[in-house]
Amino acid sequence: MRFDILTLFPELFAPFLSSGVTRRAYESGQVEVALWNPRDFADGNYRRVDDRPFGGGPGMVMMAEPMSACLDAALAARGEPDAPVILFSPQGELIRHEVVEKWSGSAGAVLVCGRYEGIDQRFVDARVTHQLSLGDFVLSGGEVAAMALLDAVARLQPGVLGDAESHVQDSFNPALDGLLDCPHYTRPEHWRGLDVPTPLMSGNHAQIERWRRDQRLQATAKRRPELVQAARSAGRLSPADETALKKKL
Repeated sequence: MRFDILTLFPELFAPFLSSGVTRRAYESGQVEVALWNPRDFADGNYRRVDDRPFGGGPGMVMMAEPMSACLDAALAARGEPDAPVILFSPQGELIRHEVVEKWSGSAGAVLVCGRYEGIDQRFVDARVTHQLSLGDFVLSGGEVAAMALLDAVARLQPGVLGDAESHVQDSFNPALDGLLDCPHYTRPEHWRGLDVPTPLMSGNHAQIERWRRDQRLQATAKRRPELVQAARSAGRLSPADETALKKKL
């Protein structure tokens, strides 16, 4: 898959693409990334990409023409004129696990990272096919959101993680019925007066799995009760699960 990123700050992506999971996905060729700077497609000596908003108001607005010319170049390089174009925006669909799964199984997209007060709406209306959001807050630009999506997509690619089962145990995964993950522990067994929970030391796999399921249920009920209700409505909770939910945290 390939992601073309339109950004005024391509240098922000260099350390991101050279570290950890995204580096492995990038270097293996499973996730191809190309960076495009709209300033390279702007006119004049100053390569201006923004101007004051019509109607007045604070801040600056990114102009439609440099963005559109930059997008045309990215689409031509992809050889895919109808590729999806994603804008990161507070008005977009919230990025959830199912959204990540959708894009992880796709051929990729063009990611548009806005700045300032936003992008001329005419570009958005004419060229953008999807809008995504990290949450109900505002960032200085779309770069952080683009990195978040790339990271989430990269770790779902085969062979990128050290253990192929790692992402299956992640929070929100359908394999866990959409619940939050359970706590994890490692050596030493005793640390500053705190011990590893007894079930994890038992060697009894059925007991361990029941403990982990109970922990997932209780943590989700406490922090994201709507996810428990969704699992219940879908018929994914067993009588043992219901019993675990009645236990005191």
